[in-house]
Amino acid sequence: MAVELKRYRFTRSDYHRMAQTGILSPDARVELIDGEIIEMSPIGRRHMAAVDRANRVFTRGVGDEAIVRVQGSIALADHAEPEPDLAIFRYRDDFCGMTEATEEAVLLIVEVADTSEWYDRTTKAPLYARFGIPELWIADLNRDFVTRYTEPTPDGYATTQVFRRGESLTPIAFPDLAVNVTDILG
Repeated sequence: MAVELKRYRFTRSDYHRMAQTGILSPDARVELIDGEIIEMSPIGRRHMAAVDRANRVFTRGVGDEAIVRVQGSIALADHAEPEPDLAIFRYRDDFCGMTEATEEAVLLIVEVADTSEWYDRTTKAPLYARFGIPELWIADLNRDFVTRYTEPTPDGYATTQVFRRGESLTPIAFPDLAVNVTDILG
């Protein structure tokens, strides 16, 4: 007789209680994806530098029109709280301090992939699309390009474009901002 094993899916509330009680240490590099607590890759120097470069580009480029958040969480329903490398949110006076940032606030997510490209592409991209995040960029440090995902559907992003060094991308939410691939990749 076959026994079907059931997985327990943690809620965001469970996840936060684990952090508050010390089950998850304060320096644990984890995120909640579809009810599972996933250990994130360590952040290397190249990765940090690319995140810093992207932060600089977007902070300057969007100015006071939006909030640029580095490695902060996004509350997606009850079973997901990813921590993208960079998220651009609609501007709010409270800077998402009074209530959590949710998918409605997100204009663009940028993930920097040094060792995480497969995970970002096959796990996080479909998650972001399912929640209607309008645009995702994955900066692949090893293959030296940025992939842009747009037109989210419940099954993933309908449109994917690859941009290489010397080319520029323009975020949907900021049509006057041209971001050169090299400005992110270095």
